[in-house]
Amino acid sequence: MDVKTWWARRIDRHDWLGLRLTLAAVAAALILIPFSMTAMLVVSRWAPLRTLDERVADALYTFARARPGWVDAVQTWTDVFSPTPLRATVVLLAAVLWWRGAHRVALWAVATIAAGGVLGLLLKILFGRSRPEFLDPVSSAPGYSFPSGHSMTAALASAVLLLMLLPLTDRLPHRRLIRAAMWAAALAVAIGTGLSRVALGVHWMSDVLGGWTLGIAVVVATTAAFETWRGAAHRPVTEGLREAEPAAR
Repeated sequence: MDVKTWWARRIDRHDWLGLRLTLAAVAAALILIPFSMTAMLVVSRWAPLRTLDERVADALYTFARARPGWVDAVQTWTDVFSPTPLRATVVLLAAVLWWRGAHRVALWAVATIAAGGVLGLLLKILFGRSRPEFLDPVSSAPGYSFPSGHSMTAALASAVLLLMLLPLTDRLPHRRLIRAAMWAAALAVAIGTGLSRVALGVHWMSDVLGGWTLGIAVVVATTAAFETWRGAAHRPVTEGLREAEPAAR
């Protein structure tokens, strides 16, 4: 009997535990590299990064101090797309998925958003980085600074919602236009929320970069894990809401 080696099974595109899972695991590892590098530079207090952080923070603080209306608008944005509303949105959609019969996708969505929250909190405690300090701050936030929880959750929740909702556009007219709009909205939420934290003077730019990369890494990692779970049924996690269609009829 010809028994495949462990490596041969990992790169076999016909094996549900093979090539797809391997590529997902490699992608997760590669995405973690920028976060790891940023974390090391933060811990070592690398002078160029610290200088960049301080210059960006000072410039945005000076801009905000002279424009109260701008501060109000940015504060509204960061409140609307803060972790709690985004997590609630994911959980609500997961509840709809569960009710429609897509139990595994619902569990993946909730597990991903929960894993991101726990990991982000633990890393904040581990790194213990202080937030920017100004004599007359335009906003405030509790806790430690790195990585940015708002940035991580915005990137993570946007990616999860995209994975669940994009399949619904398959049979719609103007599908490409709708998908482009969905991608643009997801990017706007993720990028805008991260930058709003720097604009309000409650995070360094490196905090935001760390949050973005960590959020995407969590999504890729949990997707790889759930692909393994669902592989026997040949049901990719990216089927999203469409998985429940047979049960809903």
